[in-house]
Amino acid sequence: MLLKHRELIVYRNMEHADILNDICDLLEVYHGGEDIPCLTGKVADAFGRLIEYCRENGYRGDLWSVYLTSLLVNAENSYSYSCEAGGTAEADDILLHDMKIFAGLFKLDIDGLITESDLTGLRIIRDYSGTDLRATYDPWIRDLVLELADELKNAETPEIMADKLGAFYIKYGVGVIGLHRAFRLDTDDGLKIVPIPRMSHFTLDDLIGYESAKQKLTENTEAFLNKKPANNCLLYGDAGTGKSSCIRALATEYYERGLRIIQVCRDQYRYLIPLISMIRNRNYRFIIYMDDLSFEDFETDYKYLKAIIEGGIEERPDNILIYATSNRRHLIRESVSDRDDRDEDMHRSDTMAEKISLSQRFGVSIYFGSPMKKEFNSIVLGIAKKSGLDMPEDELLAEANKWELSHGGLSGRTARQFIDHLLGTMPERSAQ
Repeated sequence: MLLKHRELIVYRNMEHADILNDICDLLEVYHGGEDIPCLTGKVADAFGRLIEYCRENGYRGDLWSVYLTSLLVNAENSYSYSCEAGGTAEADDILLHDMKIFAGLFKLDIDGLITESDLTGLRIIRDYSGTDLRATYDPWIRDLVLELADELKNAETPEIMADKLGAFYIKYGVGVIGLHRAFRLDTDDGLKIVPIPRMSHFTLDDLIGYESAKQKLTENTEAFLNKKPANNCLLYGDAGTGKSSCIRALATEYYERGLRIIQVCRDQYRYLIPLISMIRNRNYRFIIYMDDLSFEDFETDYKYLKAIIEGGIEERPDNILIYATSNRRHLIRESVSDRDDRDEDMHRSDTMAEKISLSQRFGVSIYFGSPMKKEFNSIVLGIAKKSGLDMPEDELLAEANKWELSHGGLSGRTARQFIDHLLGTMPERSAQ
């Protein structure tokens, strides 16, 4: 039995395809008549890696079909990129050549190999229902992959398989960037965009109050998504008021419209230029997110950042904006000497202009202030309701007011921490 898994053309460079190659090689040996018990160790290793890959991704069901589908939805190539960019999913002869190979792979008889190897425990891969780790995909994206796996497995022709796969690319995208909402940078070995899998489905409605601030943020973001002129955004104000939560909420609110969030840490600013080069031609809208952006007066990295945000020789691509949060309106600390007439700097106005010029690179600035007592109480009541906390209102607010006096004052963060405290220490009060 000669398999053609090594004759793939469009799908020749798939990540994690080593598992596929090893299992197919073992099947060829098996059908060639070699003594299978001698290969038991290799069979156990190959299928063990298959199971581990699927467990890490939270997959279940027929793991062989799901694994093959996962290879396809993560394969970044000319066809998948074309579909992602809004092109047609029409299959040509080269693509159909690959789909014919995959049609054969979906129908492979791997059960005989498992039985002959005396590894009957591996039969669970045909109907796996193990622990759902949810380590890579959001649950609903994972479920879409499982649904597509059934469709591809049961596709009657390679043409139907290509149509279903192309439709998936068009609707959901491809690869790591297509199938996730938010990312961070990994710079340990080169530059990689790494998904953040365990994100809560926080929405802007979950942030109680700040209606004017949320409206400004959504107006600018929706203009960006509609490919209209939009500005970089600075969310500034008191600590614990929901600035970072708003950015996370955007990832949930606008995922299906192609928005992706990439968080860049302070020590990674020098990677902004290569990052922009990596994502400028993808058919998504990217927000590069910088949390707690600020500089001391002796730091000079802000000068580099100014040119990246706006003002460098290379124009920033239309599909990229920069959103930042900060506790400071002016991102670079000013000293008294900056304003002192007696300072030796004869051009102190230039010094001050230099220090505020970074914040001016953000066309939209949105203020988040600490709530008043009435607003704080509304936040507490709102979070308690969403959390299913069953407690008399007057008792709840009395305890909340005691809590905030010794835990950071009036803020949304303090309210959230208070409710978490109650849920953790008084489980009998929570909703069933």
